[in-house]
Amino acid sequence: MHKLLRAIGVLVMINFLAYLVYKGLMHQPKPAQRFQANFALKRLFDIAVSAAALLALTPVFFAIGVAIQLTSPGPVLYKAKRVGLNGKPFTLYKFRSMIVSADKVGPRITAGSDTRVTPIGRVLRRTKMDELPQLLNVLKGDMSLVGPRPEDPTYVQKYTPEQRRILDVKPGITSPASVEYRNEEAILQGPDWEHKYLTEVMPAKLKLDMDYAKDPSVDQDIRIILKTVQRIFS
Repeated sequence: MHKLLRAIGVLVMINFLAYLVYKGLMHQPKPAQRFQANFALKRLFDIAVSAAALLALTPVFFAIGVAIQLTSPGPVLYKAKRVGLNGKPFTLYKFRSMIVSADKVGPRITAGSDTRVTPIGRVLRRTKMDELPQLLNVLKGDMSLVGPRPEDPTYVQKYTPEQRRILDVKPGITSPASVEYRNEEAILQGPDWEHKYLTEVMPAKLKLDMDYAKDPSVDQDIRIILKTVQRIFS
């Protein structure tokens, strides 16, 4: 435990020092320097926080894994194909919250009262703990802590040319749209839920995240992370 706390402390200190350097660079008037400073610090912030979180949450990961194994046959992790930065596909990790091969026996979006969701899965999805393995995606560089939520390739094909600009930004675990649409599954009710998602929910979420993507920064990321935590426990 002492080594774990020391490792977390070192990561936090590195990130804090980088933040001070970043603030100094931000006083430079050139937009290119501002962009480079934003990008560099955001990546460093992602690495430091995801590494520290993975270390600190190891017991939680173990407990969730055991709970999934005891209550539902199949693997602990669910691997999903998503579209990332510059339209490049990648494998997204989640704790499995549905029956095995759920994506082959039903739609790719989970609507309210979906019978494919397991009992433990409902708890994980309600608390967003099923998203925790995406810290691995952040550490690998596929994702950021904050950024537009990565979409299924099937739905990305339906993006307009303007909406495809969202792919110029690295996807994230949470985003302004994630905060605003915290209870998305409850919104997607009824037989026309997919039509509602494509015509109302998805465009609204993309607009929120595209506004964020115009000028992402660590300051903004911290605020969004805090809002996310607040919404989960409210």
